[in-house]
Amino acid sequence: MPRGILIMPDSFKGCLSALEVSQIMERVVRRLGNFDVRSIPIADGGEGTVDALLAAAGGVRRTAPAAGTYGENIEAYYGVLSDEKTGVVELATCAGLPLVRGKKNPALVTTLGVGQLILRALQDGCSKILLGLGGSASNDGGAGLAFACGVRFFDPSGAPFLPTGATLLNVARIDMDGRNPLIEKAEIVAMCDVDNPFCGECGAARVFAPQKGADEAMVSRLDEGLSHFAEVVKRDVGVSIRDLPGAGAAGGVGGGVVAFLGATLQSGIDAILDQIQFETLLPDTRWIFSGEGRVDAQTLRGKAIFGISQRAEKFRVPVVVIAGDVDLDDASSRASLYESGVAAVFSTNQKAEKFTRSKPHAARNLERTMENVVRLMLRASERGF
Repeated sequence: MPRGILIMPDSFKGCLSALEVSQIMERVVRRLGNFDVRSIPIADGGEGTVDALLAAAGGVRRTAPAAGTYGENIEAYYGVLSDEKTGVVELATCAGLPLVRGKKNPALVTTLGVGQLILRALQDGCSKILLGLGGSASNDGGAGLAFACGVRFFDPSGAPFLPTGATLLNVARIDMDGRNPLIEKAEIVAMCDVDNPFCGECGAARVFAPQKGADEAMVSRLDEGLSHFAEVVKRDVGVSIRDLPGAGAAGGVGGGVVAFLGATLQSGIDAILDQIQFETLLPDTRWIFSGEGRVDAQTLRGKAIFGISQRAEKFRVPVVVIAGDVDLDDASSRASLYESGVAAVFSTNQKAEKFTRSKPHAARNLERTMENVVRLMLRASERGF
């Protein structure tokens, strides 16, 4: 029987990075048992995706100047994997919520820097780009990103300008002729874990903009802008993004990259599992440990744990989940999670207390929980269970 243990956690957001979680888990397993252990920190397209993929597949992390959330100059980063052909870009490194530092305004945030990083990776010789769309503060429909790649937008007077969420309504014409030729030859995969359309009741503005600082009036204006933008895109670019599932990701960047860069949208965890050739690891694996900060109904909508367990189930490899918080009161959610291949879910919380009190003890609580689970597995194995 294989004695391989595969450790593949996501981050415990606000507490521990995926790398820190995997290191704690691996330390416990090695201390208690004689297993072959491999750790692969996981991210699903948000903050930490570059580092997670570099840890899993090898490569280098590179820095480059780029435009930040409000167009300011920042030092950003991207990854080039060991094949030297695959670049990894996180939208969050240029247009992420942590960068706005309490000054949330999705009407003004630009994705210009994201496009600059994509071009930088292509100029480095990459022919494929994995673009993580998680953690955005933006609502510009990907206009900033497209502008960086040579797409031009014109107002009703014929003047070119760089649109943001607040000015999408002013876009009267789009010209693709100046798009950088490197885009033509590249394969671009946008890692997207939502299925929201570009605009409307379930679209980018109405669902996500309130989390980014928009009040009700701003949400209405942003949605109106996205709706107008989708019509101009359909007319001038020939791509219909209004009702495209996933187009509403990252303030409409999901739709923007499809229209302007010819990208495909893929589940973040599926893109990562494909990149590391996950299935080749399973024949030698007896158990998989995964985890994230919170397991709830959203976990079933393309999160890392669900993607891992679905694929592992085909090989009859059980997945044990360790989470900071578990909220699975709904019976159907519990059933769906276990049917996906998850063997059991454990919470690290040692006491019934608020996150602010448990946060400083996150690493210790994770280690204690992991130790209890591994001890149970070892004892059951010794007794023939």
